[in-house]
This record gives sequence, C-alpha cells and structure tokens, in this order.
Amino acid sequence: MTVQHDSPGASDTEDLEVWIDQDLCTGDGICVQYAPEVFELDIDGLAYVKSADDELLQEPGATTRVPLPLLTDVVDSAKECPGDCIHVRRVSDSVEVYGPDAA
Repeated sequence: MTVQHDSPGASDTEDLEVWIDQDLCTGDGICVQYAPEVFELDIDGLAYVKSADDELLQEPGATTRVPLPLLTDVVDSAKECPGDCIHVRRVSDSVEVYGPDAA
C-alpha cells in the first residue's frame, strides 16, 4: 500500500473524510480495532464507516469525516488493512492522502 506521509502531519489540519471499498474488504476487522468510533463490521462481515451520529453508512462509496483526535487511528487502519480498501481523502479537493490510491 502506498501512503503519502509516514504519520499524520500536513494534512491533520485539513478536513478529511474516509470511505471503504467493500469490494476489496476482507472483513478482517483491523479498522474496527483501531477506530471503532469510525468503522464497524456489519452482519455481512464487511466493514463500513459510521456517521458522526454513530449510524452505519452502507451505501457504496459512503464517506464520513475523520475526527481530528482519531486521525492517527484512521491512518493506521488504512496502513494495516489487508484488503487495501480504506481511503482517506481531503474534503476540499477529494485528493487521497492515505490509502491505496495516495500519491
């Protein structure tokens, strides 16, 4: 997996959002272990993001904002994900900063 930064830095002051490509999700649950406030496994065994209101977002490509206090946990989830399915991007320009498509 390619990431732009080794750890959160320049992007941690910008609004970021995260989404999961369920087609690539292995259901490993590593993301839920790192950031249960952001990720959850559904009954289908796949991981999904949750809204700020703790609602499971099951629509394909659904995104949720990354709370700044959880940025490191979300980035670690993207780095450790065996399915390379977690994408973190800037809200302002939709550029992926962590995850498989990060520049």
